[in-house]
Amino acid sequence: MENNRDSFMRISITIEPTAEVTPANGVNLANGSLDNHENRAASEFSSLETSIEDDALVSDGDSSATNGTNYGKVPSFGNDLTRLLQGDSVHDQLKRTFVQGLRFLEAQPEVVSIHRNSFPGPIGQAKLQAFQMFAKATEERRGGDANVKYAWYPATGDEIRRILQDGFGHANMTNGLHGCGVYLSPYESPMESVKRTVADKDGIHHLLRCRVILGKLELVPPGSKQCHPSSDQFDSGIGITGSPDRYIVWSTHMNSHILPEYVVSFLPPSCLKGLMLTSDSLKRPTSPWIPFPALMSSLSKFLPQRDMTLISKYYRDQKSKKISRNEMIKQVRKIAGDELLAAVIKSFRGKLLASGNCPQSIEQNRASERMGHGQNGRRSNG
Repeated sequence: MENNRDSFMRISITIEPTAEVTPANGVNLANGSLDNHENRAASEFSSLETSIEDDALVSDGDSSATNGTNYGKVPSFGNDLTRLLQGDSVHDQLKRTFVQGLRFLEAQPEVVSIHRNSFPGPIGQAKLQAFQMFAKATEERRGGDANVKYAWYPATGDEIRRILQDGFGHANMTNGLHGCGVYLSPYESPMESVKRTVADKDGIHHLLRCRVILGKLELVPPGSKQCHPSSDQFDSGIGITGSPDRYIVWSTHMNSHILPEYVVSFLPPSCLKGLMLTSDSLKRPTSPWIPFPALMSSLSKFLPQRDMTLISKYYRDQKSKKISRNEMIKQVRKIAGDELLAAVIKSFRGKLLASGNCPQSIEQNRASERMGHGQNGRRSNG
C-alpha cells in the first residue's frame, strides 16, 4: 500500500434521502439530442420586461427594511442589485421554489435575502437587449423555440460582483464530468448548484437565479472533454445522471445566453455542510482519510470498469498536477455517489478500529504533517 501523502484522499459525506424526481421533459436520446417541452414560467420570455417593471423593490441600502429572517447581516452587492422584501410576490415565489427544490432534506435552508438585477444604466440595458436579441435569433434558428429556462448558478459574493460587471469568465467555467463549460442546475432542482456554493466570510452562501437560452440541447456523456457544441445542430449541453441535473453552457455562449437576474443568499442546514465546498472545509477538512488504492479496490467491487477507468484517470491527472485534489474528489463523488463512498469509508474505519489504529490518531498525524511537524514520522499501513 502506498504511504506517501498523495495516496490518501479525504471525502466529507453526509447521506441525504433520495429525491423523488418526476421527469418533466420529453427526452429523445436519438442522435444525443433532448427535446424539451416543459411549459413553465421560465419559457415565457415575453414576460421578462413586465416582471422587471412590476416587481416591488426596496433599495439595497434601506436599513429599515426587514427580510423576514433572524439572521442579522444582509449581504450587499452594490448599486446594480436591489433588494426584494418578504411579502413581495417575486421574492416569495423565488424563496418557495428554492426551498421546495430541497424538500427532501432533513432541514431546510434559511433564506437570508433576495436581490434583483435592475440592469441599470446604458451598459445594463445593453446586456438585457442583447440577451433578447440572442433569444429571438435562437428561436428563429430552432423552429420557433429558443428553449429559455430558469437555472441556478453558484457563486460567492465577490464572483457575483465580477459577473455583473464584466460577465462570465474562465474562472466561472467547470472542467467537470460533462465537459468544460458553465454548469447550471434546473430551476426546480437546485441541489447540484447548492453543493457547489462556497460560504462567504459571514457564512452566507449565494446562488444566481439566471435566465438561460438553452436552444437545442445535446446529451453530454460522463467523461466527455467537450468544450463547445459538437455541431451546428446544438446550442447547449445537458448532463444526465438519473435525471437532468445540470445544464452546460459552453464558453462560446456564456455571455450571450446567460442572464443573471436574481441573487438568493442563504444559510444551509447542517445536514448539507458535509457536502458543500465551504472555505473552511477546503482548508481544514475533518473527515477520515482513506488510502486511494484501498478506495479503488473497494469501489471496483461495485462500479463498472468504465467508471473505474475514469476514476483512475482523474487520479493520474491529480498526481501530474493537471487538476487539483479538490477537483479530483469532486469527480470521484460524482461518479461513485455519496452513499457508496460513505459505505466504503465506514468499512475502512471499522477495519482501522478493529486493528487498533484509531482514525482520529491518523488524522492528528496528518494535521501535524501539514503544519510542518512530524514529516519524518512513520504511519501505520492500517
